Amino acid sequence: MYTTSVGNGGARFLGRTVKTRRVVETMDKVRVLIIDDSSVMRKIVERSLRQAGLDLEKVVEAANGAEALAALQDNVVDLILCDINMPVMDGLEFVRQVATVKSAKGVPIVMITTEGSESRVVAALSAGARGYIRKPFTPDQVKERVLSLLGRKP
Repeated sequence: MYTTSVGNGGARFLGRTVKTRRVVETMDKVRVLIIDDSSVMRKIVERSLRQAGLDLEKVVEAANGAEALAALQDNVVDLILCDINMPVMDGLEFVRQVATVKSAKGVPIVMITTEGSESRVVAALSAGARGYIRKPFTPDQVKERVLSLLGRKP
């Protein structure tokens, strides 16, 4: 008995194509919340996610942590990408407060930052973020950090 991957969303098993959960999961659509005070940066993050191979079902955008918390009241997401430095509510405070949002329990948060200070990144990770990406970034860096958090193969 053997299995080998095939490109049509299944695997070969004894000469027959069968659906496998792992392959199907990599093709699932992703709902993402992108939080950054720059609308241009939000579009760059979205484009990088698409270039990384994610099939985005829904992209919710917020300009700060307070807007993001409000958006989470009306939207269920699979992934949150959040800047650290923003007006009104910064990314660190957002990470602390998102723990109170039931629909966001267990949703991985990746910080995207120009922050040079390791202490701010460590603070975000300690507050509940699951990873970080430094600006400027490439689609490959986004792919590396995000796919593993979503339980998907690169």
